[in-house]
Amino acid sequence: MGGDGKLFTFAEVSQHNNPKDCWLIINGKVYNVTEFLEDHPGGDEVLLSGTGKDATDDFEDVGHSESARETMSKYYVGEIDISTLPERLTYTGPKQPHYNQDKTTEFIIKLLQFLVPLAILGLAVGIRFYNKSS
Repeated sequence: MGGDGKLFTFAEVSQHNNPKDCWLIINGKVYNVTEFLEDHPGGDEVLLSGTGKDATDDFEDVGHSESARETMSKYYVGEIDISTLPERLTYTGPKQPHYNQDKTTEFIIKLLQFLVPLAILGLAVGIRFYNKSS
């Protein structure tokens, strides 16, 4: 397909988000991967899930081979105007107290090391008094 290096806005690229017209943004470049959907080893859903956003992280996280990176060139259609990309939003969960699993586990083990022998001693004393009173 080889593109002419056209500059696309994010809004333009985002409109290409279905199995009949699928474009991706990867490393600032725009790829029309519509013809590749059926051939993609991970399935077409993986590619379709990358539409409407910058799919660079998704692409890099998989660890594509050099051969896969070379194959991309035939689907290149242009560049993305980075000034049109939405700001990355990061999820900030609610403030919660710090929970240290190791300290909690350590506390429970020490507590059990104290209580189990105490329970055994109490049981032994109880049995002895029970036997004397019978």
